[in-house]
Amino acid sequence: MIDLDDRRPSAPARVCAAAAPDGTTRATAARYLLTPAQLGESLAMAAPPSLRNAVVAGMQATLAVVVALVCFHHSPWPQLVGFGALGALASLFGRYASRARRRRTVFLSAFLLAAATLATSAAAQAGASPAAMVLVLALMAGVSTVAVSSWGLGGPGAVIVVFAAGAALGAPGSWEAVFARAAATAGGGMLAWIICALTDRLRHEEPAAGAFPSDPPRPMAHRLIAAGRIAVGAAVAALLAHAAGWQHPSWAAIGATAVMQGGHLHITMSRALQRMAGTVVGAGVAGAILAQSPSFWVVVGLIALFQFVTEIIIGYNYALGQITVTPMALLMTHLAAPAMAGNMAIERVFDTVAGAAAGIVLAVLFSSLDDRAHLARHRGAATRGSDAGLPGPAREPA
Repeated sequence: MIDLDDRRPSAPARVCAAAAPDGTTRATAARYLLTPAQLGESLAMAAPPSLRNAVVAGMQATLAVVVALVCFHHSPWPQLVGFGALGALASLFGRYASRARRRRTVFLSAFLLAAATLATSAAAQAGASPAAMVLVLALMAGVSTVAVSSWGLGGPGAVIVVFAAGAALGAPGSWEAVFARAAATAGGGMLAWIICALTDRLRHEEPAAGAFPSDPPRPMAHRLIAAGRIAVGAAVAALLAHAAGWQHPSWAAIGATAVMQGGHLHITMSRALQRMAGTVVGAGVAGAILAQSPSFWVVVGLIALFQFVTEIIIGYNYALGQITVTPMALLMTHLAAPAMAGNMAIERVFDTVAGAAAGIVLAVLFSSLDDRAHLARHRGAATRGSDAGLPGPAREPA
């Protein structure tokens, strides 16, 4: 699977079909992904590249989101509070980049978030059917995948853009509201840019040796293939959720996008398991909170807490991040649409499981011989290490 997180060698260095190891069929790949060893990998913990940068990024994102929430809550447009907070999520990008590159990254990320909100809102206002809106969302997943890869924006990747697009699926009511949504998202993005520019000196600068993770440039053909796969995965997951009558098919699309961003099959499977497990726990936390009918300020405080903690712990294990990012996302949705709070937590679990399952199935179906050969080598190395009493291969960046 060729993806923006793919760190494999270039084509000339890849294994050719004739030299591929045994066990490279799709059925064998599926069996590899269902072994206890794969579950063990999904439970593994690893320290983030820079804990200091994780803490600073958490502070920046928390400050940007809270300022956006408070500003829009007290503005003449309190109904746009959720879109302002979505734009502030641009602060999540580029935490390991140099200061100059970080400013560019946050600006472009804010642009992507605003553009996704505008495109989805415009389609809704134009009268697109619910099924058509799902396809628009899938298109946003594909386009944002290409943009994130081509512009070198890095993590958290296209999934945040899909989250913003999904928040705009509801009909805005007027063309004025369409542009107001986009403007609010852009405003939140500009807040993120300002906060990051003022506080980036607190981060560790990117070392000359390139010790921090980065996405190597990929040929455009590879980016388009990755985007096509993710778009199909998002469409299938969201259409399944829509056919089931669930109110938030965008959450299934988000789940599929997040899972399929993994650069290798074993990373994709780990993400699927981690996302499902973390979401179940996080949805339980959100359900307990929403059952208490919290006030606006309590919700804002909890969003700030969950946002900050997420950015620190997600680098250790993706599942840990999902435990806190799930209630944060549900609380933000609650602020934007309080009437929909009733079954949100339960539906979030169903949508996430459907999206993650669709993502891993399609990842295997769409996998190339190189993908399956890499998985066979990875599993073989882990097995040999286990037999020798040695630790398995180091966890690859996800």
